[in-house]
Amino acid sequence: MQGVAFMGPFDARLWRSTKGDLAQDSPAFGTLSIWSGSPRMVLLFVWLTLPCAVQGTDGRTLGLGLSPRSRLKRQPGHGTWTHWGAWSACSSTCGDGASFRTRRCIRFPEEEICKGKARQYRVCELDDCPSGSTPFRAIQCSLYNGKPISGSQTPYQWVPFHGAPNLCDLNCLAVGHNFYYTFGRVLDGTRCNPESRDLCITGRCLRAGCDGILGSDAQADACGICNGKNESCVFVQRVFRAAFPTSGFFGYKNVTRIPAGARHIKVTDRSRNYLALMSTNQRYIINGDWAIDWPGVYEVAGTKVHYVRTADVYESFEATGPTQEDLFVMVLFQEHNSGIEYQFWLPMEQFRHVQSDASPLRQQQTREVEGSPEGEPQHFPQATAAPPVQKARDTAKKMSQEAPVSPARMPTQPGRCGHCQTPKGKSQRIHHYCQSDFVFRALILAKRYIGLETCYDVQVKHTYRNRFPIVSREYVWVSNTCDCPLLVERREYVLMAHRHVNYEHTLNRILLKRGSYARLWSPREDMQLRDVAKHCLPNRVL
Repeated sequence: MQGVAFMGPFDARLWRSTKGDLAQDSPAFGTLSIWSGSPRMVLLFVWLTLPCAVQGTDGRTLGLGLSPRSRLKRQPGHGTWTHWGAWSACSSTCGDGASFRTRRCIRFPEEEICKGKARQYRVCELDDCPSGSTPFRAIQCSLYNGKPISGSQTPYQWVPFHGAPNLCDLNCLAVGHNFYYTFGRVLDGTRCNPESRDLCITGRCLRAGCDGILGSDAQADACGICNGKNESCVFVQRVFRAAFPTSGFFGYKNVTRIPAGARHIKVTDRSRNYLALMSTNQRYIINGDWAIDWPGVYEVAGTKVHYVRTADVYESFEATGPTQEDLFVMVLFQEHNSGIEYQFWLPMEQFRHVQSDASPLRQQQTREVEGSPEGEPQHFPQATAAPPVQKARDTAKKMSQEAPVSPARMPTQPGRCGHCQTPKGKSQRIHHYCQSDFVFRALILAKRYIGLETCYDVQVKHTYRNRFPIVSREYVWVSNTCDCPLLVERREYVLMAHRHVNYEHTLNRILLKRGSYARLWSPREDMQLRDVAKHCLPNRVL
């Protein structure tokens, strides 16, 4: 029946061209009449219908009695990688090292090679080498000890040389000579240089991504999640704007608490005040106890804090984190606060805990040694303030009444230090002038007793001699509380002081010793000081 249905559209035309007298018959009858006719008629019919069966209306090739089928040319593609194999043994037994794994590319002859690398390297997680162990690069150089090199038969002893351009060449310096030799490449897993954690792999210096793969572009987000999107932590940013008290109080003041787990910490200030950092056990780490530390890197709470202080009064704390304990940022006030900016990232769970605790991120009130204001959190460390004069005197009096001490160890107290020697005369003026690091005219702004010392906040009006830099606002320290020399607030004096740097190099200040030259400034005193410098030896080392 399929042949009958297929031939139906053509039988009427054929019938009209051959048997016109039968045109009035039905299509079915006409078709059957053809097959029952002569062989010549059957061949003619097949010849007429064959081109229509082979060539379709859209030009595509068709099969006889079948639906159209497209013939597409196969495009060659890339091969397919097998699964990664197991990781090899580490290239080292301690310290730095690398291991690798491989995979195979499976492809047909017409396919291109697979995209990607057939070998992958990662950093080994190893314990640190014992103290005194020979570095891996030094071991490789020592393998050539006593062996001649090209162009020379002299045996040499070799040590690593890190000044060559290619960090992953085995560059070794001849001991006792001023040349180095390159013995090819270093072994895989060798550090590129002693100060870096990057490793040499097949002659290239590679850095590990957060996934541990060398040469990987994977990076951890601010939350510490590898290839994350900062969705599991919160960014905290504040500005501390507490005003400098009009009473002239200067001392330590709470800025904020940085909770444990914080990352990417940054605290900045642009004033003559000093930032300070305190640990959970209320022990100062940086700039504590009225001593200013040198800028540098400090190990704090399981991370490294980079402390920066520049000559243009820029100061900052920066740490990558995460911190393993709470840290407390303080400020040692010396002038009005222009705003201390701080920021860090905190895990979401930690931030919810912080929100339930009102204390860590709100601005703290001034806390003096006499007590704490209401509402101040009990776990926040107490800021230390410069005690007022009367309190220091009462403390000293109480100490003297509680326990008798020998005169040699009696603490110094205001008004109980005996007679204060005051240098006078031209010879004393010349002597102190030539022996001092600083000679300047200063207005006394404020005075505070701090422990067993006196601190004067002064405004420098004019300098006659300064062997070290001095600015318009300084602190002058006196190592006693005896008012010796006696300096009265709001009065101007000529001071001859020394620079004091302690043994640990954590303290750098202007010190006015007992018996130092300190006289009220006057035009006459000014005229006498202008001619003193010519009496000092020109090359005298003070």
